[in-house]
Amino acid sequence: MLSASANKLSRLKEQAEEYAALIMEELDPERLGYIEKNAFKVMGYCLLTAKGAAETLKFNMALILMPVCRNTITWLRSTKLGLFVPFDDNINFHKTIAAAISIGVILHVGNHLACDFPRLISSSNDKYKKLLKNDFGSPKPTYIDLVKGTEGVTGVLMVIFMAIAFTLATRWFRRNLIKLPKPFDRITGFNAFWYSHHLFVIVYVLLIIHGEFLYLVHIWYRRTTWMYLAVPVLLYAGERILRFFRSGFSTVRLLKVAIYPGGVLTLQMSKPPQFRYKSGQYMFVQCPAVSPFEWHPFSITSAPGDDYLSVHIRQLGDWTQALKRLFSEVCEPPVAGKSGLLRADEATKKSLPKLLIDGPYGAPAQDYSKYDVLLLVGLGIGATPFISILKDLLNNIVKMEEQADSVSDTSKASDVSVASSNESTTPNRVPSKRKKTLKTTNAYFYWVTREQGSFDWFKGVMNEVAELDQRGVIEMHNYLTSVYEEGDARSALITMVQALNHAKNGVDIVSGTRVRTHFARPKWKNVLSKLSSKHCNARIGVFYCGAPVLAKELSKLCYELNQKGSTKFEFHKEHF
Repeated sequence: MLSASANKLSRLKEQAEEYAALIMEELDPERLGYIEKNAFKVMGYCLLTAKGAAETLKFNMALILMPVCRNTITWLRSTKLGLFVPFDDNINFHKTIAAAISIGVILHVGNHLACDFPRLISSSNDKYKKLLKNDFGSPKPTYIDLVKGTEGVTGVLMVIFMAIAFTLATRWFRRNLIKLPKPFDRITGFNAFWYSHHLFVIVYVLLIIHGEFLYLVHIWYRRTTWMYLAVPVLLYAGERILRFFRSGFSTVRLLKVAIYPGGVLTLQMSKPPQFRYKSGQYMFVQCPAVSPFEWHPFSITSAPGDDYLSVHIRQLGDWTQALKRLFSEVCEPPVAGKSGLLRADEATKKSLPKLLIDGPYGAPAQDYSKYDVLLLVGLGIGATPFISILKDLLNNIVKMEEQADSVSDTSKASDVSVASSNESTTPNRVPSKRKKTLKTTNAYFYWVTREQGSFDWFKGVMNEVAELDQRGVIEMHNYLTSVYEEGDARSALITMVQALNHAKNGVDIVSGTRVRTHFARPKWKNVLSKLSSKHCNARIGVFYCGAPVLAKELSKLCYELNQKGSTKFEFHKEHF
């Protein structure tokens, strides 16, 4: 009917049912009421399951590349699509597709090896010659023949490579949670994950070959594997080529290095002229002396207005451990008045290791400026995405104060000039400068850590905020979980000394900054409830970086409070 309608054959359209019956009569001589292939009569539903799984594999193997096209994701999240599509969840989406691929592989390979092939080789010679000879050739193949063919070899190799890559990508292997004896310990950690993931280059080549040598499909345009993969593979290849050339132009000069308690390495480097970023974004860093191939993502902790770039790197995996060892060799104990356990800069060390950078890339925190109020929550090193935001907010506050003073001085000078001039018939007009206003009226920063030494990481930023933020836009709360909560007898003396010293000297005895430290963990329900009451009808952006457990709690609290009051909380979690 559609065909007749498209070709404007109205009479043919009226007889569509009659002609459809004519087609079925030709293709369904046994009057089954449906059309089936000859192979189904031998291999049954095992074949349908295997082929159905194969179609999902083609689609998912194409789709899995999209979430790791980071330049494309960064661009898309700035478009209107970013309002509807959760681009910041790209890595979780990538993992979900990987799980779907695992299921597809099990169904496809399992049905072929355990069902299709045994049914084929056990079929009678007469049945085989009548139904499958044109597809599988003559004589009837053995099980080994089916496995050692191009389809079988490519399929088995793909399963082996994918099993290796999937296994080493699991949390237990990637994060060194499984302790293996030497030399097997080399297959755990981020390095093993990173290198094994590049086996997928071989997998994609094998997949295209596998898709071109199909037993039951003989017409080229029905071999659709390459059609699924063409665009995503070209897009991903383009991304990698772009990153390769861009990183070559983004060689940076190290300005300062510091190693802090808790195994945190701070790198301050020159900012390339073409490198423009927003607070909250991240970039990839490569150190050729550690590995000429590996790139690792880190939040940018400098503000866009700074004339340098900085990152804070915690020693968590094998690559970060090697990086810290490398910089420990060129660092020296700090001179008086300088923070950090070890330090180095251009003046003291002329041969600092070379670094390459690539980025910047989009992250949830970069959209902070569209909210009325911010709640920034960082656990341990999870504070890094928000340091740049605090610096940026502080820079904007200082600029606004300077603009306000400038406009005030200009207005006063204008008033004096007008008052002293009796000859002018009209008063002098001074071009009015509009004071730039921030949409964000308040920011609340909660930093929760279990190590006292962690406060050294951002001591300078905290003191700067406390000193320059005269209007109280930024409110900072440090929490040290290793100390018993306030009110507990075991921490009473520390609390008393802390209060006395802060009142007298303006310095917190725990953090060594002007920001007073609280003990134990924050009561998040109380924190969010107070914000809801204080900022009625406001749109509050809640940004979190840390362990997944607290993410669930904060997300749930945001949802509950949104149902009750006029204040709207929007929760965002950082993903790498």
